[in-house]
Amino acid sequence: MAEEVNSLESGLAKAANPLVFISHDTRDAELAEAFSNLLKSVSAGVLKSFRTSDRRGNQGIEYGIEWYPEIIKNIQSASDVVCLLTERSVNRPWILFEAGMAKGKLDTPILGVALGIELKVASTGPFAQFQNCADDNESLTKLVFQLVNRIPGSEPDRDTIGFQVGKFKSSIEGILKSLAVPATSTSPTKRKQDEIENSSAKLFEEIKIMFQDLPSRIERNDARPPRRRRRFPPGMIEELMFGAKNPIIGVRVGLSLLREALPWIYDEGCALLNKLQVTKTPTARKKLLNEFEELLMVSTHNPYIEKFVIESEEDYRLLRELPRIIMHTLARAAGEA
Repeated sequence: MAEEVNSLESGLAKAANPLVFISHDTRDAELAEAFSNLLKSVSAGVLKSFRTSDRRGNQGIEYGIEWYPEIIKNIQSASDVVCLLTERSVNRPWILFEAGMAKGKLDTPILGVALGIELKVASTGPFAQFQNCADDNESLTKLVFQLVNRIPGSEPDRDTIGFQVGKFKSSIEGILKSLAVPATSTSPTKRKQDEIENSSAKLFEEIKIMFQDLPSRIERNDARPPRRRRRFPPGMIEELMFGAKNPIIGVRVGLSLLREALPWIYDEGCALLNKLQVTKTPTARKKLLNEFEELLMVSTHNPYIEKFVIESEEDYRLLRELPRIIMHTLARAAGEA
């Protein structure tokens, strides 16, 4: 019983600068905005939130900022991570990644909120271990009360919160109805968007598997006899890659430098070069390049890579400059393929 009381007190602990990280599917951007507005209303703007889909305010990622480090930074700064669980987001890779990063690395509270779906549907997979929140007024009021109570010196009023929650419920009813479009009436634009989402989901599932295998790769590498690592300044690499008459050879030079540290990048890069040889349409080539660039950037701009792979300033500069050089050379190769 004492443990339960301590757990409750911990969940309601005050935070010096409380920040709610709203994890959601990009297709649920309107729901995330509505939830953010709810937190703003009940706290008079004191309780801050972050959501990647924000394009109009200051709660998202500014233009020109590297998106992955910014997401990690805000997860690290968050006092709570609220995961909006809907038909579109349940078991999606990014929701699972953000929740896993918050709980596994930082032990930040994870608050799953079922919107438009039954609580038992939301409480599956990793979220089965958490006490998730249903979308009825009473449950949402309790959740928002807990979040507002994070503010030092706050004395949240349950009736006021309940009133704002009622307005929130009314606002999301129309949003949920508009999102629940029958599959038979899906527009070509919507189908294309779903294809992109599914492609990205598949990509990040593959990345997750790659990172799961990373410790075993490191152990195998540690068992090998130590050998002197060659240092290649980015300027020399760029000259070698751009100086090659055949840009495909230049790409292979760049990929070879990642063969040991990031073997999946080397494998996917070589496979991409083969695909470019048989892919004729510019649109299809561009899609292949975009998918590989996404994998390349997520893999090289990652805290795990910085921890396990980067050993020196030269390594750091190489992993920051090499992706740009590879993609530039790949663009040439795609144009001449």
